[in-house]
Amino acid sequence: MARIVEAIGRCRAKTLSCVDAAELLGMSERHFRRLRDAYEEKGAEGLIDRRRGRASGRRAPVDEIEWVIEQFRTRYFDFTAKHFHEAIDGREMPDGAKFARSYTWTKSVLQLRGLTTKAKKRGAHRRRRERRPLPGMLVFQDASTHAWLEGRGPLDLVVTMDDATSRILSIFLVEEEGTASSLRGIRETIEAP
Repeated sequence: MARIVEAIGRCRAKTLSCVDAAELLGMSERHFRRLRDAYEEKGAEGLIDRRRGRASGRRAPVDEIEWVIEQFRTRYFDFTAKHFHEAIDGREMPDGAKFARSYTWTKSVLQLRGLTTKAKKRGAHRRRRERRPLPGMLVFQDASTHAWLEGRGPLDLVVTMDDATSRILSIFLVEEEGTASSLRGIRETIEAP
């Protein structure tokens, strides 16, 4: 709070603009102006967030949380969190209301109670591969079937490309991709200047 009061003082003294003060405090200019106005109207009391210490208005009732836990423990104990959520979504709870929480909420409740575990961090096979540093270190080839030309049936577009630069080394259309088209792409790559 002292930093905010100091920034407001510097704004009043015109040694700092509202934009600069907001940036210094890591907030939007609009929010800084709100705080400045509240401080001028109510003093330091205006800077205190009145929501502090209060429960969220979106907080789930204890009965609902207990119902979810009971359903998982007694009826759906062998389900994954995703399948469990799909099974109870829209079901009527004891109070007559339909269950309408998100999958993330359901998963969090189960994880906090130790009923499910967090998924392992994804392995290296899921991470984006670094490009090769120099041209020619890796050349790859791919084909895509599509009706590329109007009035003709589907053709395969065969492209040979350099990994480091994304430069297209060979590109052509064939009736069907195969060994001959792969070798043609390699030949055109080698023969290219």
